Amino acid sequence: MKRPKSRKFNLRKRHSEVEEIELLESWIASGKPDAGSNPLSLPPPPKNSRIGKLSDGSFSPYSSAVKFIQLPLSKKTKDGLAAAGYSKMTDIQRASLPHSLCGRDILGAAKTGSGKTLAFIVPVLEKLFRARWGSEDGVGCIIISPTRELGGQLFDVLKSVGRYHGFSAGLLIGGRKDVDTEKERVNNLNILVCTPGRLLHHMDETPNFDCPQLQVLVLDEADRILDEGFKKQVNAIISQLPKYRQTFLFSATQTKSVQDLARLSLKDPEYISVDEESETATPSRLKQTAIVVPLDQKLDMLWSFIKTHLKSRILVFLSSCKQVKFVFEAFKKLRPGIPLKCLHGRMKQDKRTGIYSQFCEQHSVLFCTDVAARGLDFNQAVDWVVQADCPDDVASYIHRVGRTARYCSGGNSVLFVTPSETKMIDKLKEKKIPIECVKVKAKLLQPVSGLMAALLAKYPNLQQLAQRAFITYLRSVHKQRDKEVFDVSQLPIDEYSASLGLPMTPKVRFLKQKTKDKKVSEQMVIVPISAVESPSNPQQGSMVPGSSKEDDSKLEEGFLAEREPLLVGEENVTNTKDSMPVTRVLKKKKLKINVHRPVGTRVVFDEEGNTLPPLAKLADTKMDADSVKLDKDKVSQRYAELREAMKVADKEDKALAKERLKEKRRKEKMKRKRSRDEDKEESGLSEEDQSDMDNEANTGNSNKKQKVYFDSDNEDDGRDKIKMKDKITLREQEELALKLLSSMHS
Repeated sequence: MKRPKSRKFNLRKRHSEVEEIELLESWIASGKPDAGSNPLSLPPPPKNSRIGKLSDGSFSPYSSAVKFIQLPLSKKTKDGLAAAGYSKMTDIQRASLPHSLCGRDILGAAKTGSGKTLAFIVPVLEKLFRARWGSEDGVGCIIISPTRELGGQLFDVLKSVGRYHGFSAGLLIGGRKDVDTEKERVNNLNILVCTPGRLLHHMDETPNFDCPQLQVLVLDEADRILDEGFKKQVNAIISQLPKYRQTFLFSATQTKSVQDLARLSLKDPEYISVDEESETATPSRLKQTAIVVPLDQKLDMLWSFIKTHLKSRILVFLSSCKQVKFVFEAFKKLRPGIPLKCLHGRMKQDKRTGIYSQFCEQHSVLFCTDVAARGLDFNQAVDWVVQADCPDDVASYIHRVGRTARYCSGGNSVLFVTPSETKMIDKLKEKKIPIECVKVKAKLLQPVSGLMAALLAKYPNLQQLAQRAFITYLRSVHKQRDKEVFDVSQLPIDEYSASLGLPMTPKVRFLKQKTKDKKVSEQMVIVPISAVESPSNPQQGSMVPGSSKEDDSKLEEGFLAEREPLLVGEENVTNTKDSMPVTRVLKKKKLKINVHRPVGTRVVFDEEGNTLPPLAKLADTKMDADSVKLDKDKVSQRYAELREAMKVADKEDKALAKERLKEKRRKEKMKRKRSRDEDKEESGLSEEDQSDMDNEANTGNSNKKQKVYFDSDNEDDGRDKIKMKDKITLREQEELALKLLSSMHS
């Protein structure tokens, strides 16, 4: 009896779903907004428009809806939104959902934290529900995320909103070991949330994985996915997807490139930007400041900021993984009084997920790269966003500061720029970003650069991290395209390496120009020695035409300024003493050789104790000391003696090498003999059998064929043997014997 009831129940459920789908399609078709229209400018719908039909039998205009229940959505989606706590729509949702529910392609741009995730998850669920999509239909939607953390966040929202639907969904991101399990199940999933690399991996290697009936393609943070970093992967993915599909592109900084849109085969997409008329491009409750900090004082400023905000959640952005590792390890050993964490792209996925969760739960400082700059929602936990390194462009700045002041909450951000990067502040203001430059009081600055040298001396591994952080930072600046902001030649490289605690400036080979110490080079004046007046030659100063004694004294002072550090050490360079720790060891400058300087004299004494000029033994002693010349005969004789000595030494070396080679061969022979004796004892063969086996082994190494002998019948000649090259048959032997007999008779 239970079985018929269950069948009736399923039939009723199917009929109710069919009726609901027909009602939704009719509602969507009747209230379809005009292409290019802005639903935000329409008047609000009537109050009794929740059920779709009005009292006069017509459908309510959902294009001007304010709440989710006023949209033509299925009951399962509405229940999931209510259970997740979503009731009122944001501006981007109000503007995009009426168009996306009609099946149109969307290019959505809105500020960070404005609810773009629901703007594409809701139409995805509705599209598959109205198509009555099942597990046997395969993949119906693909949502691509640029980072693993953002992919996991999207998957969580999909699970919470779509909990009452029967769709199967999977998260395909890198860093996991269960690839084989994914290959078994990926063909049965309806919705895939993935990163580009992992999706392409399954497309290339998973058997029978295909998406011929794909309904929706979503690119979250589309401008990042379509840039050069993912270009090859995205092109390979799109080439395997059907062209007739619905496509959503969402980002805080949307792309308008015709080439990108053509790659995705978009059909008259609706460009929706709810912030174009806004006064600012960032959230209105975000307070943004900028500080001009010299490169060698960045660590001091960052340390001071952390020490003055110990009860806050601080997100610190750095330009490379090596910098994140170094600053995290160094500050952890200095113990600022607040938990420290780090997050970068080279960490294992489980660890990255754990750090993300811990940062949301407690007050701490998270050092990270741009892997955490896009889309991540820290549950309104970020109080401060500190950009210790200047972002690549305005778009990167907007995404970084978007980690705070999300939805209706407030937040703060600080940008550190070097004196050569101040042009970035002007570019931010041009893009409607209200940023204010502030100055930090010198009393509040707590220098930490002096302690870094001691840390590096105590921990050798930390010194290697510092070197890599130094090189990767310069490389990141060197590779930037915007040379108005990023100019590596204007950076104080030596002072920066000293602020990291490095004893010497590492070599930076990718730079075209060699780094120079500007403070030392300004004091150096290169003057020929012949132009300097010396006490031993008082008339030498007159060699400079038109020069006076006063000019000669100035030249002499300039020359001494160049030579003095080389005589008494680099301690005389006092200009960089304040900016560098005491343990700093500067590189020695390469001197320019002056061919006109006097040659050094070596004192040589004869048997009587009189001084002789250098090389007097090889010179003609009859000449005067002032006019010494070499005797060619003596030099040639000397070279001949040396050649004979070298020949003798060469013979001795060859004889010694020959003896060593003989000894080596003898040892190898004895070793082989011992091994044969051991084999003989183990096998138990006689000496004759063993010798036969040795002979066979020796002859078997050659590639020649074995010789075959036949005995003749001539007893007088003994056993004459006929040598044959190959083995021959009996018939051939008889023919050969007949030939021999005929030759004997003849």
